[in-house]
Amino acid sequence: MQTISPFLWFDNQAEEAARFYVSVFPNSELRSVSRYPDDMPGVGGTVMAASFALDGLEFQALNGGPQFPFTEAVSFFVRADTQPVIDDLWAKLTEGGEPGRCGWLKDRFGLSWQVVPPILGELLGDPDAQRSGRVMQAMLAMTRIDIEGLRAAYDGA
Repeated sequence: MQTISPFLWFDNQAEEAARFYVSVFPNSELRSVSRYPDDMPGVGGTVMAASFALDGLEFQALNGGPQFPFTEAVSFFVRADTQPVIDDLWAKLTEGGEPGRCGWLKDRFGLSWQVVPPILGELLGDPDAQRSGRVMQAMLAMTRIDIEGLRAAYDGA
């Protein structure tokens, strides 16, 4: 078991979000759902929390109310090795959400994600400032990351 785990505060969608996320990522599972005690006014019997794992990373989710919405200050970085994986994750996570720039997006629950191929870091880290600069400019013009577009920029095409 992990020592540190992301803890997500939802208004009232913790179970729905957990079920959605485990459907998006392989090797994932909903581990538990707990409910508020029946004698709690206004929330008795409703879902209090959910525990789930996404590709082995354990998460906790709480229905705590609307006081603390998600912001882009915290996002989940998803390594996506191929364009089909990027495209699939992008389509699923932006459904009901909104695309951002440079591989960032918000899902329908307001949680921010970055769907990024490892080659982006490799190309941006090239010691040739012109090549890496072209890749940076290409990335800044993208919403969903396009690997071939990055390679073309790197090659000066």
